[in-house]
Amino acid sequence: MPVDLTSLDAAFWITAGAIVALILLSAFFSGSETALTAASRGKLHSQADRGSRGAATALKVTEDTERLIGALLLGNNVANILSAALATSLLTRLFGQSGVALATLVMTVLVLIFAEVLPKTYAITNPETASARAAPLVRVVILVLAPLVSAVRALVRGILALFGVRTDPNSKIHALREEIAGAIALGHSEGAVEKEDRDRLLGALDLSDRTVEEIMRHRSQIEMIDIDAEPDEIITQILASPYTRIPAFKGEPENIVGVIHAKDLLREVDRLVRGHEGSLAALRELNVMKIAMKPYFVPETTPLDEQMRQFLRRRTHFALVVDEYGALRGLITLEDILEEIVGQITDEFDVDAEHPMKRTEAGDYIVEGSMTIRDLNRAMDWALPDDEANTVAGLVIHEAQMIPNEGQVFSFHGFRFEVVTRRDNRITRLKIRPL
Repeated sequence: MPVDLTSLDAAFWITAGAIVALILLSAFFSGSETALTAASRGKLHSQADRGSRGAATALKVTEDTERLIGALLLGNNVANILSAALATSLLTRLFGQSGVALATLVMTVLVLIFAEVLPKTYAITNPETASARAAPLVRVVILVLAPLVSAVRALVRGILALFGVRTDPNSKIHALREEIAGAIALGHSEGAVEKEDRDRLLGALDLSDRTVEEIMRHRSQIEMIDIDAEPDEIITQILASPYTRIPAFKGEPENIVGVIHAKDLLREVDRLVRGHEGSLAALRELNVMKIAMKPYFVPETTPLDEQMRQFLRRRTHFALVVDEYGALRGLITLEDILEEIVGQITDEFDVDAEHPMKRTEAGDYIVEGSMTIRDLNRAMDWALPDDEANTVAGLVIHEAQMIPNEGQVFSFHGFRFEVVTRRDNRITRLKIRPL
């Protein structure tokens, strides 16, 4: 049907201009929605600290995501529907009834390309930049449409409540930690984050979820000093020990009466030997309790982040762990907590520090039974569960539902476990192979 050129009057051009303006407005709403929802609040916060007003405004408007999305969707839909209605009216005037189908086709193409795909592609490519630029205008839109948005939000919440769905305005804050952990894991899988960096970052995030009990040194592995032993025996034991702080007990190992620091002992020995009227014979008068520090006891259920704060606040690095009945369970140091973040810390006095785990020619791994599952997973990038046990030996005992003998083999969680050595009721060494 030929176009009636006489119909191209001022009203035609005003309507056409209005359609173009509405498409641009729709593009602004679409791009702003994508940018503000995809932008990293951490990056926006960093830009705001550097003086970016747009980033600061973007942070404010994204605090209430529900209100933000409601205002943008309302404006976007109004713009799209109104532009479609004007286009239908305009093309019907030019082409008659066939103008309806033509308007549908033309507006679908225009809205799809210029109001949806193009602005959203730009926004997802530069979310922080687009957010900072759009935030001031979006803030005005939110204020103008606030009454309508509030009414729509109340209606939506009421409908969701009928189906038992409750909205939580703080869910985004609560999920921030999981979002960070997921981003770190994703970055590692894509090669952007090194394994060591991933382990350190995730280790720091996990401190609040892990307790002292999970990483403490068990009491069976604690070196102690009998306070009633001869002074020369105590001196020899402390000098031969790889540790600088050693618990001292009286009568029985459960009765911890102090903690001996090797440097304090050395000072006292120096005073007795080299001091005024000092002599080697004076060492027999060494009173270990005089130099012993008061023991610091902590519950086994203390979170690691809280325990680290306590260490820093008390200016101490050493604590004895007790259960709910006050019985000694083990000990923990500040170094143990730091190793959960940075990995194994060794020095020249650590026993077998260079070979915590060995690999055989057959491809098996010889692992100490006391090695924690977390350390094994960290070293090998495995995913053995540590919900029911803290150590590798504990995992085998839990899965076997018994204390296995040497030579027994078990297969679970995709690994083959063979008991290599057992001492009394403890599994001391295992051979592990991925299946």
